[in-house]
Amino acid sequence: MKGRNILSLTISLFIAFIGGGLLMYFLINDSSLLDLGVKTTSTSTCRNCSGTVIVNDGSLSAAVDKIYDAVMMIRNYKGDQIQSTGSGFVYKTDDKYGYILTNHHVVSDSTKITLIRSDDKEIEGTVLGSDEYLDLAVVRIDKSDVIETATIGTSEESKLGDTVFTVGSPLGYEYRGTVTDGILSGKDRMVTVSISGNTTDYVMKVLQTNAAVNPGNSGGPLLNASGEVIGIISLKLVQTEVENMGFAIPIEYALSHIESLEKGESIVRPMIGISMINVSDTYSLYRSGILLDKDITEGVVVVEVTKDTGASKSDLQKGDVITKINDEAISDYAYLRYELYKYDVGDTITITYLRDGKERTTKITLTEYKESN
Repeated sequence: MKGRNILSLTISLFIAFIGGGLLMYFLINDSSLLDLGVKTTSTSTCRNCSGTVIVNDGSLSAAVDKIYDAVMMIRNYKGDQIQSTGSGFVYKTDDKYGYILTNHHVVSDSTKITLIRSDDKEIEGTVLGSDEYLDLAVVRIDKSDVIETATIGTSEESKLGDTVFTVGSPLGYEYRGTVTDGILSGKDRMVTVSISGNTTDYVMKVLQTNAAVNPGNSGGPLLNASGEVIGIISLKLVQTEVENMGFAIPIEYALSHIESLEKGESIVRPMIGISMINVSDTYSLYRSGILLDKDITEGVVVVEVTKDTGASKSDLQKGDVITKINDEAISDYAYLRYELYKYDVGDTITITYLRDGKERTTKITLTEYKESN
């Protein structure tokens, strides 16, 4: 009886051992049975780069492969000297050429532009068109120099919290081809930018991301998790107490102006026909002989009305405070430009303004902006 129990126990232990071994075998060799929700990572050497790119398996690696060869580093030369670097990407080709989208500030004031492909070949490009307010430029290269063309997506369908990533050349040649990821942190952000050295020159409506953006990323693509371009990296918030606040121009906005840039045509913008000062610029107002009620804290003040313009045929005069364009509030000169540039030359707009403490309106037909004005 005792021997029979020992035999039974031995058989049970043997079966448990064999069964346990088979279970472990299948768990180890069948990943679908071992899904604990833990994301693994792999490290692959960045092609022809000194650094590495870390991406999530089954997530961004395929998306990175989709865009990687379409992105190029851009060198901006002044004479024989490199004065700045940035990024750009091939957004289309035709029978002869490839077309690269980047930022105006990446290629501005250059005497020569070269592009470095993902395989490290350096080629020369031709700037077809560029615009400082859009902060966009188009560079052309021979089609034979194109390795890959980016897939264009849409920012409008993207949602807050969506995974996004960038490919670019932060800090220049050594770190070209760097990939950073994050989420879409914000949409329709109104960011004030400097064009002439004044921090309130213009306002851009942009996408916000927490993906790392550094000098040299400018002009590179912001992409969704499918590897589709949804924006063009343009700027970041630089303050010692701020981290990972980068901004990108929505791809739809860029493409709405692309035809003019490809043709090298200047973007025609309208003007009201006045010189103006921000309400907050009390010193300049004082020098112009204009005194405002202390309760007026937002708007722009008319300093002079230009002859033969829409404003000269309206009721506007020196000292009037413009507060709205077609019911859209105007807080300062930058926002006035933003609202104004939504319209075309020849359009008629309604201006709301303050004079002697009373709100009034006048209609103005917009004329073409000229530098001499």
